[in-house]
Amino acid sequence: MSSLSRRRVLTTGAGAGAALALGGLTTDATAATAAGPGAGAEETRTLDELYRAALAEGGKLVVYAGGDTPTQQDATKAAFLKRFPEIDLTIVVDYSKYHDVRIDNQLATGTLVPDVVQLQTLQDFVRWKERGELLPYKPAGFAAVHDGFKDPQGAWVAVAAIAFGFMYRADAVGPDAPRTPLDLLDARWKGSIASSYPHDDDAVLYLYALYAQTYGWEWVARLAAQDVRFARGSNSPGDAVGSGLKPIGVGGAGAPLGTGPVRWVLPEKAPFMAWGQRAAILRRAARPAAAKLYLNWQLSRAQQQASFNGWSVRTDVTPPAGLKPIWEYPNAHVDGFPRFMADRAAVERWKQTFALYFGEVTGAATPGFLGLRPGA
Repeated sequence: MSSLSRRRVLTTGAGAGAALALGGLTTDATAATAAGPGAGAEETRTLDELYRAALAEGGKLVVYAGGDTPTQQDATKAAFLKRFPEIDLTIVVDYSKYHDVRIDNQLATGTLVPDVVQLQTLQDFVRWKERGELLPYKPAGFAAVHDGFKDPQGAWVAVAAIAFGFMYRADAVGPDAPRTPLDLLDARWKGSIASSYPHDDDAVLYLYALYAQTYGWEWVARLAAQDVRFARGSNSPGDAVGSGLKPIGVGGAGAPLGTGPVRWVLPEKAPFMAWGQRAAILRRAARPAAAKLYLNWQLSRAQQQASFNGWSVRTDVTPPAGLKPIWEYPNAHVDGFPRFMADRAAVERWKQTFALYFGEVTGAATPGFLGLRPGA
């Protein structure tokens, strides 16, 4: 596949320049971060003060964000620019598994583009911290972030709580809507299910792994016999259900308290998965002041209270009535996903096994082909 070839080339480039990436960490950009809180202290400046610092720095910011479509972060960008209209903000959306190796290659070749990385590939933040590539920084509100959603030294912090599971269209399934993954095996849903490929997205992969561990490989085999429409991008199940193409979608996000036609299922006991989407400032970022503004804004109470699914990464933001904090759901496996992502050999085995059941991943990457240095 062309996407695999792309990744292989980027990874090779990153490996060839690993020695370069590890050296030269003291840069002008690093020196520019001296102003602000002391080492280990939480940010005390207001958003307006941080805004002025970002403008004095040049007023530009580039964020690499994990996602599925080029427009997926448009709402985030619009909200940020409404609050900080003089910032020239670029948010580049691509699959996290391409952004991470893209950043590796940029670090190895001295061509770094983003200031902030905001990705689903949780394991990358651990290795980037170990290599000294992340700028330790604690935005305002850091102390209130759930312990599992932040690095103790401030190398990274989660800015959003995201959950994946399955959904259905209420006007299409009738009164007997599926409530657990076992319900998806009902013969009446044959040909009625859309799913993102579990072997193309690691979060969907973990969701399917939980299903397989809970219900056995027989469940996987029976689902494969349901004539499921698989597609790339975790947006694809919700899009298929929302458009009326299919009444049921598996492997995507949603709002558990939503009242529209698409209902995302928050199961009582059946497994689903959730994680904190991590964000960090790269130590060699050209615009650390703007990056700090962005992280403080993302973690602000106002932003956290406005989350699309009702969940926050902060312990002092109360979810809407009917929800608990995401880490209080044992069946969300919040602590399991980081461990799953860290074992890359096991991840590859899961991917190849699901390919045997569901076939190889096909289709173009939904964000498009962005190359080596998008946003430059």
